[in-house]
Amino acid sequence: MKKLLLGCLILLAACQPATAIQTPEPSFFPTSTPPPTPVPATNTPEPTPTLEPSPTPLPRFFTSQFDSSLAGWVILQAGNDSVPNINNDNGDLVMQMDSPYTWVYALYGPEDYADVRIEAQFENRAGSPSAIGLVCRYSDEAGWLEYNISTDGTYNVLYGSWLSVGIADYLPVISGSSKEIGPSGSAQKIGMTCSGNTLQLYINGTLVRSVDVTRYDLAEGKIGLTSSSFENTPVIAAFDWVTVGEP
Repeated sequence: MKKLLLGCLILLAACQPATAIQTPEPSFFPTSTPPPTPVPATNTPEPTPTLEPSPTPLPRFFTSQFDSSLAGWVILQAGNDSVPNINNDNGDLVMQMDSPYTWVYALYGPEDYADVRIEAQFENRAGSPSAIGLVCRYSDEAGWLEYNISTDGTYNVLYGSWLSVGIADYLPVISGSSKEIGPSGSAQKIGMTCSGNTLQLYINGTLVRSVDVTRYDLAEGKIGLTSSSFENTPVIAAFDWVTVGEP
């Protein structure tokens, strides 16, 4: 079961240096760019702009088999400053953690979802005790709901939130055990439906529990995948595919 610890979050990108000036907490996701300042008209003719092809929009509902790039996915880390290895390996999204007590998130940035179903197939390649799971209704400000299953045959749901920049807190929602959880190293599926005030939790296609999450008041947010290490390493979580659809 995931240890309920405060984590130190880093983006897997260039970090901004700390200053003594108090600034608003940054979002992990880009905001819209303000319009440019108008320029007064002149009599000088402007060149005709060349139309560039628009990039292909990323889909709202999709199945990703991680065959090429991780376009649209944002990688976050909590736990410590040791950078995990995140890569595509033969059509799998691989999260490798070589440090204990590390939590890694791959969040789908382009869309926010209120009601959604997420399902993924994964494998724990290293055999070390670990937790692998799904995230829904993630928000920088309001927090997120996280469903994990562990190699010891247990599962849990956590409510995560940021106490301040770089400091996260996890509140246990429910926990349990299930014979549906496969042994370490086997390919298995995890699924979660976030609909209204209810989470439905699936393991290998079987509904194992429904959870009322009314008290956490999360209306919508981003979805994602997560993996974490405990005291033993390495942990190598390989996601073969993920499907995001309507509940």
